[in-house]
Amino acid sequence: MSDSLEIRLHETLEAIPAAEWDACAAPEGSGRPIDPFTTHRFLLALERSGSVGRATGWAPRYITVRDGGQTIAVAPAYLKSHSHGEYVFDWSWADAYERAGGRYYPKLQIAVPFTPVTGRRFLTRPGHEARGAAAIVQGAVQVAAEAGLSSLHVTFCTEAEAAAGRAMGLIHRLGTQYHWENDGYADYDAF
Repeated sequence: MSDSLEIRLHETLEAIPAAEWDACAAPEGSGRPIDPFTTHRFLLALERSGSVGRATGWAPRYITVRDGGQTIAVAPAYLKSHSHGEYVFDWSWADAYERAGGRYYPKLQIAVPFTPVTGRRFLTRPGHEARGAAAIVQGAVQVAAEAGLSSLHVTFCTEAEAAAGRAMGLIHRLGTQYHWENDGYADYDAF
């Protein structure tokens, strides 16, 4: 990773201009589908409503990566004091970790709170995908290590992000989701 990159954590999304965040999350004309759950507007609404914050166990630690004054990557990250609202059931991991003498919480979680929807979590400007994702992962690993956190989790990311994480030394945990798709039923009675 280049020394010219600046990786920072922010305790509120209000510290990051919406245009900078969304240039990575939902860049216009990039051909990427817009994911409403990673937009500045949605994540800030979670903050302002009190859905996320220290009191709820979802303390924001948004990650930004800047290169020469331009934000090239961002990630929705949270310091978690529990596993609620993740739709990933790691309570047995927490129990085993603590029985072995460790402290599982807090952990660093890159995710969209309360949203078990697969999508991009390493949000990058077009043309900065590999470099931006690497900086996010390396920065998050460093933050977790320096803060003495048990672990870093990235949930409901894309297959490409999972592969990038594995290539950078992260462990991949495979989960199963079940989806119902309407096969043309007009209502529940027709089902």
